[in-house]
Amino acid sequence: MKEDFLAYQAQTTPHPLAMEISHASGSFIYDVEGNAHLDFVAGVSACGLGHCHPKVVAAIHEQTTKYMHVMVYGEYIQQPAVDYVKLLASFLPHPLETTYLVNSGTEAIEGALKLARRFTGRTEIVAAELAYHGNTMGSLSVMGYEARKSAFRPLIPDVRFIKFNDGKAIEQITEKTAAVLLETIQGGAGFILPQNDYLKKVRQRCDEVGALLILDEIQPGFGRTGKLFAFEHYECVPDILVLGKGMASGLPVGAFTASHEMMASLQYGPKLGHITTFGGNPVIAAASLATLRELTESDLIPETLEKEKLFRNRLKHPLIKEVRGKGLMLALLMENVEITNYLVLECAKRGLILFWLLFEPKAVRISPPLTISYQEIEQGCELILQALSAYKQ
Repeated sequence: MKEDFLAYQAQTTPHPLAMEISHASGSFIYDVEGNAHLDFVAGVSACGLGHCHPKVVAAIHEQTTKYMHVMVYGEYIQQPAVDYVKLLASFLPHPLETTYLVNSGTEAIEGALKLARRFTGRTEIVAAELAYHGNTMGSLSVMGYEARKSAFRPLIPDVRFIKFNDGKAIEQITEKTAAVLLETIQGGAGFILPQNDYLKKVRQRCDEVGALLILDEIQPGFGRTGKLFAFEHYECVPDILVLGKGMASGLPVGAFTASHEMMASLQYGPKLGHITTFGGNPVIAAASLATLRELTESDLIPETLEKEKLFRNRLKHPLIKEVRGKGLMLALLMENVEITNYLVLECAKRGLILFWLLFEPKAVRISPPLTISYQEIEQGCELILQALSAYKQ
């Protein structure tokens, strides 16, 4: 199977990890040789309820017995999608009330950018240095990391970059700006939290100049930071909210949410302002609905902050320089890249799945399922500490 994988399936790097998967359940992934691997990555924050959560699996199965695809987005009324966006709206503050369902986080970013330009009549987009919002041409254009995008230029024009958490740079948001796009917590940059009321200051500046604020919650959303959405920690409500990853417990999904008035602008001038064949797919909507119900009807979200404390208490070692992030969106900052690479690869040998971050080579990702037990956290942390103690410079 590995030979076929390398020969016939397109790769993203010359050296994929290439574990051959048998099945997955809860906090564990099992390879074809029967080895259990404790998952501290959760599909890069996508599997918030762990692998094959029974309520999500049941919802998917039930929906597949009814219908799986009947018409392109927005034409037919399909109960799973309607129930989902209605429930989602009940947990969001005004004016976030109307949701457009799409296939991925990067498509949701594309839709949000189009919506901002269409609604404001302006063209300039302000994004952050070291930002990551996806890899299609529009989202690549607002990526604040030139090394990853220079090979694909020209990209969309009229994009300006400011430094995240830089209060003075906010002045570069002007009457020409259609929207400011920020990750609520910067992911690829190393899980950077907003400081000194930064998001509130950006919100105020946007209001002053008539620009929209788009917050990318693709990674921190759906309970990962101890709130349903990370912006709730920072008293800053966006005009457009972008969602994905943990939304459907591992199925491909994305969404962007705004006011009903704003979203209606995609219906005319021109019609079909954004269209998608599989967005709002009923099977994925059913999984999203089951996921949101489980998150909001259980104690998983508040427990996330208690689990963060356990991680921080356990992960103390001379080679760990800092633990960044919030909730179960954490990054270990190592002294150098060599130690980072060693830790990820050594833990893989010991049965623990860790991973890298995009733009911070000294960081090790820890983003386990929200359902992970305290005992499993202890088990994984012990493996990390053992690996670090075995490191030889």
